[in-house]
Amino acid sequence: MSATPISPTFEARRAQAFPVLAAEEIARMHRFGKPRRFADGERVLATGRVSPGIYVVLSGAIRVVGRDAHGHDFAVTDHGPGNFSGEVSQLSGRPSFVDGVAVGETNTLEITSDQLHALLVGEAALGEKLMRAMILRRVALIESGAGGPVLIGAATSPDVARLRSFLSRNGIPHQLLDPATDSDAQVFIARYAPEPGQLPLAVCPDGEVLRNPTENELARCIGMLDAGAEDAVYDVAIAGAGPAGLAAAVYACSEGLSVLVIDARAFGGQAGASARIENYFGFPTGISGQALAGRGYTQAQKFGARMLIPMETVRLDCEPSERREPMSLHLADGRSVRARTVVIASGASYRRPDCSNVKAMEGRGVWYWASPIEARMCAGEEVVLVGGGNSAGQAAVFLSASVKKVWMLLRGPDLAASMSKYLIDRIAATPNIELLTRTELVGLTGAHDTGIATVTWRRNESGERETRPIRHVFLFLGADPSTDWLKDCDVAVDDRGFVTTGEDASLSLQTSVPGVFAIGDVRAGSVKRVGAAIGEGAAVVSQIHAFLARPATTVVRRRAA
Repeated sequence: MSATPISPTFEARRAQAFPVLAAEEIARMHRFGKPRRFADGERVLATGRVSPGIYVVLSGAIRVVGRDAHGHDFAVTDHGPGNFSGEVSQLSGRPSFVDGVAVGETNTLEITSDQLHALLVGEAALGEKLMRAMILRRVALIESGAGGPVLIGAATSPDVARLRSFLSRNGIPHQLLDPATDSDAQVFIARYAPEPGQLPLAVCPDGEVLRNPTENELARCIGMLDAGAEDAVYDVAIAGAGPAGLAAAVYACSEGLSVLVIDARAFGGQAGASARIENYFGFPTGISGQALAGRGYTQAQKFGARMLIPMETVRLDCEPSERREPMSLHLADGRSVRARTVVIASGASYRRPDCSNVKAMEGRGVWYWASPIEARMCAGEEVVLVGGGNSAGQAAVFLSASVKKVWMLLRGPDLAASMSKYLIDRIAATPNIELLTRTELVGLTGAHDTGIATVTWRRNESGERETRPIRHVFLFLGADPSTDWLKDCDVAVDDRGFVTTGEDASLSLQTSVPGVFAIGDVRAGSVKRVGAAIGEGAAVVSQIHAFLARPATTVVRRRAA
C-alpha cells in the first residue's frame, strides 16, 4: 500500500479534517442516528457505491483507503473512537470515493443522509465542525484525485479538456493518465480503445470503462443524476444552478421547503467561470467564481437540496398551475419531475461572434471560460480574448500569468462603458495584454481532431486583417436568455426574450403564470451582477411561501401578450 498523496496544505489542517468528537458531542448525536456494529474486516464503505450516511466510531476503527490512477490502494486515515466517516458525497446520498473496512469489532452510530441534514441544522456548533471536516476531505480528494473517475488520453486533447473542465467545475475528484508519459495508459488504450475516435477513455469508480463519453454519460457513472423517487413532488424546482438558483435553494431549504435544482452544465453558471470576483461584498481579497459557487452548492446540500446536474430541462408543463396542482418539468433523458412552484433561473447562453468555424471549434480551442485547466493548456502561447465586460477583464488578467501574450479584441472604442475601473487599470498595467479596440474576430481555421490552427481579426476602421498562428480563443461576449424550454408554457417575455415579472405587485418575481417565478440574468430588468442575483434568490423564497399559503381561489392566470 502506497503513501497518501495528500497536499501539504491539507496536512496542516488534518486536525480539522479528522476531528475527535467529545463524549458530550457524541451523546447529542445519538438522537439523529442508530447503533450499528461491524465485524472485523467487514466493509463499511465501497468506492462507487452509495453509503447510507456517516458513521461515528464508538469503539474499534474504520480504516479508510483511497485508490490512485493505477488502481493501487493508499492509506488515508484510520477513524478511531470519536472520529466519523464521510465527506460531501454523504450529504446527497452519492457514491463513495473511498473504501472503508472495520478494524476489529467496531461499534458505530449510523446517521443517514436525511438525518445528517437535521443534525447540521439542529446542532449549529457541532454542525459547523462536521461541515468543515467534510469539505476539507473533499478538497483532499480533489487534490489527490482519489476514488473519482480516471481519464486516459493526451493532456492536450480537446475531449480530455472538455471532460476535465466538466469534472472540475462540478467539484469531482479525478485523475489523468497520459499515454505520452505513462506505460499503463498505453496498455489500457491498446486493450480498450484501438480506434483513435474512442479516446479519451473514462474509468468509472465502479470499474466501468466509457469510450469518449459525453458529460451526461460520465455524470451518470459517478452517480450525479439521481432525481430521487419518481413520485416525489417538490415544493420548489429550480431550473439553473447559477448564483441566483443556488441562493434560492439555500434559503428555500433552510426554511423547510423541499427543493430540486436542475442545471444543464455545472453549478455556478457564468459566474462560476470567473477567474476572480473582486467587488463582491465581504471578500476584500477577491474570490474565484468557482469557489463562491462551490460554497453555495455545498451549503444548499447541507440544508437538503437535491441536485440534478448535468441535466437539461427541455419543457415545462405549467397547465396544472391553473388548478393549483404540481407542474411537470420534462428532462432531456425522458424523465419528468413535479413541483408545486418553479423558479426560472436558467440564466443565459453564451453568445458567439459572427465568425466562421466558431461552433465547430468549441471545446477544441474555443472556450467560454478561463479555468486553470485552460490556462495550463495554453501556457507559454499567445491567445485571443474577445469581450469587454468584467468577466473578460478578469479572464485576461488571469491568463496573462500563464501565457506569452493576450490579444484582447474589443468592438467598441474603449473599455470604460462596460468594465470596472480597477480592471481597466490592471489590464493597462499588464505588459503582455494588448488591447485592440474597434477590432473583431472574423475567422478561425483548424480541424476537429487537431483544434484551431489560425485566428484572423479585422480592424474595423481600416479594414486591415491580421492572421496569426494562435490555438486558443476565449469568448466573453455576454449571453442571450435561456428560455427555449419555456415555449410550451405561456410565460410572458419581453422583445429580447427575457422573462417578465411583477404583474402581481405583491409577488414581484412571479411571471405571468401563477407559481412560476424568474430570478437572475434570465429575468427582464435584472441587474447583471452576482450580488443582485443572490439577492433575488433570497427574495423569491418569501414570495414562494406567500404563493403556497394563498387559497386556490385567489389564483388568476395572466396570459402572455
